[in-house]
Amino acid sequence: MVNAIIGRKVEMAQVFDAEGNLVPVTAVRVGPCVVLQVKDKKTDRYEAVQIGLVERVGKHALGKPEEGHLKKAGAPRCRVLREVRADAGAALNPGDRVTAAIFKEGDLVDVTGWSKGKGFQGVVRRHHFGGGAATHGSMFHRAPGSIGGSSYPSRVWPNQRAPGQMGNRKATVKNLRVIRVDAENNLILIEGAVPGHRNTTLVVRRATTPPPPRKIVESAKPKKEKKK
Repeated sequence: MVNAIIGRKVEMAQVFDAEGNLVPVTAVRVGPCVVLQVKDKKTDRYEAVQIGLVERVGKHALGKPEEGHLKKAGAPRCRVLREVRADAGAALNPGDRVTAAIFKEGDLVDVTGWSKGKGFQGVVRRHHFGGGAATHGSMFHRAPGSIGGSSYPSRVWPNQRAPGQMGNRKATVKNLRVIRVDAENNLILIEGAVPGHRNTTLVVRRATTPPPPRKIVESAKPKKEKKK
């Protein structure tokens, strides 16, 4: 079985779970996807499965090499292709379908996509700097401050936090819970927010790293009453 599927973000909403709690969710239209190529260690030196998202594709959106690759697999027209992992010993062949049925309610998934671009931003918004004083004519409200001493190191260290491009990068949100699965309409509801804007391309894969256990904080002991 394939461990991941390609989808597109629809929108955010709210639903009630089985216990009656209001849960924020993101609706993701996943698949249907089709297996285009199965890679193994003999021919490709690693194991992976290439899948494509089946959707409406323009007449001139694909080139001849892409058309030939899809024709060889006997697959419909796909523009978005991704390589994902599969379970060990899974019998997969080009042309096999991958749908939302690979997930069930309660599964933990990792969602990968491109975050929203915020343009060029300063250090206060980009890195959450506190800024300087806001009054008494400080003239130092949202500036970054010193970025390196003049005597030592006499230069700016690599990876110094500074103003620059914010967002528009590949981001992954881990261990999100699947609230509902609608295999007929290729929809899944995922708890919380996922990267990107509406209609952005996402890869939803089964979580590989379990979340750390929650620490149980014992309640404070009641104070003893002072004797009068």
